[in-house]
Amino acid sequence: MIKTQDKKMDTRTMVLGAVLTALVIVLQFMGAFVRLGPFSISLVLIPIVIGAATCGSAIGAWLGLVFGVVVLASGDAGAFLAVNAAGTVITVLLKGILCGYLAGLTYKAFSLYNVYAAVICAAIVCPVVNTGVFLLGCLAFFMDTVKLWAESAGLGGGVAHYMIFGLVGANFLVELGSNIVLSPVIVRLLNIKKKL
Repeated sequence: MIKTQDKKMDTRTMVLGAVLTALVIVLQFMGAFVRLGPFSISLVLIPIVIGAATCGSAIGAWLGLVFGVVVLASGDAGAFLAVNAAGTVITVLLKGILCGYLAGLTYKAFSLYNVYAAVICAAIVCPVVNTGVFLLGCLAFFMDTVKLWAESAGLGGGVAHYMIFGLVGANFLVELGSNIVLSPVIVRLLNIKKKL
């Protein structure tokens, strides 16, 4: 058995981690076709939450890393890569790793009280961190470009208004809602199968 920070990695954990890795890759590549404005909707956060809850924060971080690599490979970050390649790579990989890792830590902390409430908390943390790091990356690496995009979009509210409503608004709400609804159901089904 391989030891991780969270627990011993048994065969079930390794197999589930591998299946979720494949699911992250497929969902991200397919998600590139489901767009809301300039960005694709990331249903890929659901398997990240599931992996973080069922396999631990190390697997959550791994799944987040895979998510980030696929975002870069799929061309979904192309507009940002053209502006600042290093800033894009840092932002995309960091947001993926942190959303998975922190979802795992959140689940671990709250699972002491209630497993399903813990999954819901992890399902909230994952898209909040993903979107939050994206916005911080925009501030750190792309502010001049975002200002130009805001002006060309004709949004009177300025850059902050454009970042919240133009870049992340509806996308974030869809990600958050789908995570809160689907992640607890799938984790519950996996836990039932585990007991059988």
